[in-house]
Amino acid sequence: MSEASVLAVDVGTTSTKAVLFTTTGAVLGEGDRGYPLAEPEPGAAVQDPETIWEAVGDAVRDAAGGTRPAVVAFSAAMHGLLGVDDGGDPVGPLLTWADARAVGVAAELRRRDDALALPRRTGTPIHSMSPLVKLAWLRRERPSLHAAPARWGGVKEFVLGRAGGERAADASCASGTGLMDLARRCWDDEALELAGLTADRLDPIVDTAAVVGELGAAAAREWDLPSGTPLVAGAGDGPLANLGLGAVRPGVLACSIGTSGALRLAVDRPGIDPRGRLFCYELTRDRWVVGGAVTNGGVVLDWASETFGADTDTLLTEAAATPPGAEGLLAIPHLLAERAPRWDGGLGGTFLNLQRSHSRGHLTRALLEGVCLQLRLVLDSLRDADMAVEEVRATGGFARSAFWRQLLADVLGVPVGFTDGHQGSAYGAALLGMQGVGLLDGSVDALADAADHVTVTETLEPGASAPGHTRRRDLVEQVHDELADVVGELRASSYPSAASATSSSSTSDSSR
Repeated sequence: MSEASVLAVDVGTTSTKAVLFTTTGAVLGEGDRGYPLAEPEPGAAVQDPETIWEAVGDAVRDAAGGTRPAVVAFSAAMHGLLGVDDGGDPVGPLLTWADARAVGVAAELRRRDDALALPRRTGTPIHSMSPLVKLAWLRRERPSLHAAPARWGGVKEFVLGRAGGERAADASCASGTGLMDLARRCWDDEALELAGLTADRLDPIVDTAAVVGELGAAAAREWDLPSGTPLVAGAGDGPLANLGLGAVRPGVLACSIGTSGALRLAVDRPGIDPRGRLFCYELTRDRWVVGGAVTNGGVVLDWASETFGADTDTLLTEAAATPPGAEGLLAIPHLLAERAPRWDGGLGGTFLNLQRSHSRGHLTRALLEGVCLQLRLVLDSLRDADMAVEEVRATGGFARSAFWRQLLADVLGVPVGFTDGHQGSAYGAALLGMQGVGLLDGSVDALADAADHVTVTETLEPGASAPGHTRRRDLVEQVHDELADVVGELRASSYPSAASATSSSSTSDSSR
């Protein structure tokens, strides 16, 4: 068993990463293939599933082609929505979590008298990211597209099915759809009614460590792997990042900043915030993660690079040379409809107090501070919900920048640890894969013990600028309260489908 290898396939928002691990977590091979995020109309954020399938094959061949892994396990970006026909082939594009066309429907649902009842059962806040809300929007606005697929699911169900596995929804990704009752671990009747579906148009829910079939001959040829290799369902990339960071014991908070960002705390029973600010998603039958996701993470730096005409390394260098607080410039970096902790998406991107003296470095620093300040709001929501935070561990593409690492510690106001290079969600998927085929004991304690192989190699303490960032965090909340309606009206003038959201963006109980 010590010589066995495990292949993890992480189907992310902008790329698929495949990593071949030993059973002790050493990396034997890696592959990474990117794909575009298309915006064919205002608010849309879609992808071609066939392009993703090709990227999966390329990444797998680079990481493990020609080897014989004991198992292939999967991670995937959560909240995607994809319809397929009876043969499992796509019917239309993948609607990613970033697709905001359902923002008006989300606002209507949040205005209901019982608006908090559904997310208290499902653990998923009502927001345009949610597959439930997307389905309700499709039902109203695109009824032919709503009716066409034989089944609805996410990108992982598509990849697993084409690879040779059974059509199945792992309980982790299912818990992020807004359609699953957390306590009963089944599709929720009210959610199905709102989505306009019957349960037979969704896949059966399985455990995250379940073996859901074997690699078929066609996929084996494409991936250059042996046919018959067991396939383990795996989980959503967010909960798996906790596992991959060793953040599955009480009090250890995982922070990730990639395209988007999130803070997640592992708990031993479903944890529901009565005010609706936090999500709760399953990792295993004995572990859930509670936290909040921010839509605007690394995508903000990418936008700055495209808009300001400079590569990201140059922008980071200029931002690092700019004083904390960007000399009075405050940015609300909501380039895409924002999520936690308000979940209303009503306030767009905003610069406040922009002066002639402000340079590109000021703008970039303010944007990155804004990303971290949004995460600070999530951290404070966890504390306010009586969730104890004893340690923070961080991962994601942002961690390549020493400046951004320190900025996160400064803004959160707590020490932040960085780990020894484990591949986050991919390593978490590998651990579930090992559990699924018996290379690891089936208990949650065994998972936690295995995750303890992850070591923290650097811990950054908050610097002298931390108190100033705490004050700016309060200003961000004030901006939300006072400008959301103004900005919402401006958004509606160029994005008509958001009009119904503007009247409720600052008053919705569930967004607080």
